[in-house]
Amino acid sequence: MTAGEDGPRPKLVDRRARIAIDLGAESCRVSLLSWRDEKPEIDLVHRIANGPLHRGTSLRWPLPEILAGLEAGLRRAAEAAPEGIASIAVDGWAVDYIRLNAKGQPIEGPHCYRDERTIASKDAADAILPPEKLFERIGAQPLRLNSIYQLLADPASGIDARAPWVCFPEYVLYWLGGRRVAEYTNATHTGLVDPQTGNWCREIFALLNIPIEAAPPIVPAGTILGRVRGPLSELEAFRETALIAPACHDTASAIAGIPTPLDCCAYICSGTWSLVGTLVPSPILKQEAMRARYTNQGAAAGGFCFHTNVNGMWMIKQCMDGWAAEGRAWSIEDLVKEAANVEAPRGVIDVDAEPLLLDGQMPERINRELEFRGLPAIPDTAGNEPAFARLIFESLACRYASAIANLEEMLGRKLDRIHVLGGGSRNKLLTELTAQRTGLPVESGEPESSTIGNFAVQLAASESGGRPLKVERLRRWAAVLCAA
Repeated sequence: MTAGEDGPRPKLVDRRARIAIDLGAESCRVSLLSWRDEKPEIDLVHRIANGPLHRGTSLRWPLPEILAGLEAGLRRAAEAAPEGIASIAVDGWAVDYIRLNAKGQPIEGPHCYRDERTIASKDAADAILPPEKLFERIGAQPLRLNSIYQLLADPASGIDARAPWVCFPEYVLYWLGGRRVAEYTNATHTGLVDPQTGNWCREIFALLNIPIEAAPPIVPAGTILGRVRGPLSELEAFRETALIAPACHDTASAIAGIPTPLDCCAYICSGTWSLVGTLVPSPILKQEAMRARYTNQGAAAGGFCFHTNVNGMWMIKQCMDGWAAEGRAWSIEDLVKEAANVEAPRGVIDVDAEPLLLDGQMPERINRELEFRGLPAIPDTAGNEPAFARLIFESLACRYASAIANLEEMLGRKLDRIHVLGGGSRNKLLTELTAQRTGLPVESGEPESSTIGNFAVQLAASESGGRPLKVERLRRWAAVLCAA
């Protein structure tokens, strides 16, 4: 699709550059959008490695290192944009948050959603409010990693439940000088938002004794939160830079970056996680949806991203990290290429099995799942790495097929294609296996669709002058950016 097919080309409201920060579980990126001859150019100016670290018995994010890396990236972007920076927006993974002290500073390093402390808190919450009842009220799949169970786990971790908190992407905007808020698409991942009103569900806060006064106010995607303050504001490029809450959840941002309509199209956001679903105008709250592990999350310009959370490239990345530590380093490109030459496995594993969601020893965990299913283990020795990769990709494609089948059944209609975006869109083998398993054509979208969507929301918000975002405007800006 090229700009103009779905309406007139959007106006260039401000020709200064813009910055998109994408927070990822494996890396964080700072990208710069500049205008050259009235055409946009997007450049990655800085990338920093990321990942949770074991601190004693806890799994936590290295917040100081993340912020230092982002500041370095922002300074590079300022040097590359003599025309100045119009706005900055931040998207990232959901559910994790930072608690603040009375001075608005982090109390301690934020926990990672994979920390096992939420096992006990979820069990306790389920005894008070069964998961099926929570789903009927909230529409979010009651996963152990959700913010609701992390908040409940904080007192046992020695954290004051009344301390103000803010989710990770919104915290970065707050750190840059903005207000403490919860952007709507990201807030819906906490498991605490009423999908009918778009506000915090006071009933759930009260029932589980979670202090609602500690929660930030919810704002829609496209909200301007103020201007850059602090040391960065002393740079000429940042003197008049607005801070904008995009679709702060990276999946919602990625969906906002798709230039084509999604009326009869499924999406697969393929990264650390795989999100398989489609856009729906209103939440689907029936128990069949919960049993099929579907969830309802806010979309950038109205409606809901209705998808299931599938384990994704986390498994292969964990394997690669373990192999590299043993001197068996592989690039993902070489691994995919060699996996295509490996004979298909006799069976597949359940990629959503709880052990495969945890950190470390992934080949060993995979072999336990194979043995559980009566399938032969794969010796974890040099030369067998492509066999592990082939098993993972075959298993993912099989899971995608079941997710699409469940999706069509709940929608009561067929879908005509699948749009794959995110890093997995580069994986030709996985794309081919997905087409074979689902029987649907698969189109590869932008690997960095969350960046496209981040910029699309910034541009649409600036163009709208504070009015609510329109999906048509987002699609047009996404088309302009994708065509660049």
